[in-house]
Amino acid sequence: QFSDTASRKEHVKITSESKPGFLERLSETSGGMLMGLVTFLLSFYLLFTNEGRALRTAKSLDEGLSLVIPLDSIHSVSQQNEGRLVHLAGALSTSKPLFDPSYGLSIQAVKLKRNVEMYQWVEYEDSTEYEENGEIKKETKYSYNTEWKSEVVNSRNFDREIGHKNPSAMAVESFTAVSPNVQVGSFVLSKGLVDKIDDFKQLSLQDLEDPHADVTRGGDYFYHSENPRRPEVGDLRVSFFYAGLSGDDPHLGPADKVTVIARQRGDQLVPYHTKSGDVLQILYPGELSVEEVFQKEHESNTMKTWALRAAGWLAMFVGISLMTRIFYTLVDWFPVVRDLVNIGLKAFAFCVASSLSLLTISIGWLFYRPLWALLIGLLSVVPIVIAKSRVPPKKQQ
Repeated sequence: QFSDTASRKEHVKITSESKPGFLERLSETSGGMLMGLVTFLLSFYLLFTNEGRALRTAKSLDEGLSLVIPLDSIHSVSQQNEGRLVHLAGALSTSKPLFDPSYGLSIQAVKLKRNVEMYQWVEYEDSTEYEENGEIKKETKYSYNTEWKSEVVNSRNFDREIGHKNPSAMAVESFTAVSPNVQVGSFVLSKGLVDKIDDFKQLSLQDLEDPHADVTRGGDYFYHSENPRRPEVGDLRVSFFYAGLSGDDPHLGPADKVTVIARQRGDQLVPYHTKSGDVLQILYPGELSVEEVFQKEHESNTMKTWALRAAGWLAMFVGISLMTRIFYTLVDWFPVVRDLVNIGLKAFAFCVASSLSLLTISIGWLFYRPLWALLIGLLSVVPIVIAKSRVPPKKQQ
């Protein structure tokens, strides 16, 4: 049964299968235990290597801060700074504009991105499972809507392709053009520094004319459509974005300014290799002091460290939960016991994951900061002590 609302269609499919027996559930649990073991072991690797990476990065940043030399002028190259870590700030400049001849568009910028979207059918699923007459039934609601998408949506994977068929490719492709020569003053930026210029802004098309007879401009888009207000499946719309404005523009304003910290090699700014084994080539938008740049880098390192710690703990918790799932399967035929066992297993996984995560982190710090490693190691015992304290003592015989 279909119910149409404008460009939206939907239908419901119900599938059923016999309720799995005890041996089948046990087999599925065994497969989950193997996956849990792999996840459990990977969590140790993630946590341990993350601590080493965080400490190495922090030491490299401290080393860089102690060695960096602010340049007096960005318009002259001093041989005295050859091979040294330097700090400079100034406006971006490029040798020539970037063009998109297909749409008659050009801009003096570091990057120009053409983004192509196609009007396509998109499928959404919403499933619910329930038990009926000893069978597991799954009711899936499939909804279809037409939307602008940057990637081709393969309609062959739809539950019902008839009436929702998409083209297999776009007639116009997206691309990003990058200026081959990007400078700040007299200094040429390395590819790694250019890659960091990624603050894209949409380019206004208000002052441009329609490039072709079959292309219509509407707002900040070029439409390959007979009626942009009522597009059909397969129609295209094209927008443009730029990053790193490198020349004064009457509509966009002055050239963007950046702050760079990198090694000077002739008139080039290239990666600086620290004694700790890290690489320093830093670029931020705007004009920042040396202290501000390294403070931002330390903050970024801290955020990344905590994010990976959380990911490592979660991987360990999931791994332990999967490995202990068999105890739940053994009693899942008895609702009350099943629920109590489930709560107990989750609490066990939480405590063990917390303790082992802290212990792994402390080992990662052992060779760098032994005192901190010892304190974190002692902290790892706390979850187990708390869990043990909640267990009622055995009655004396």
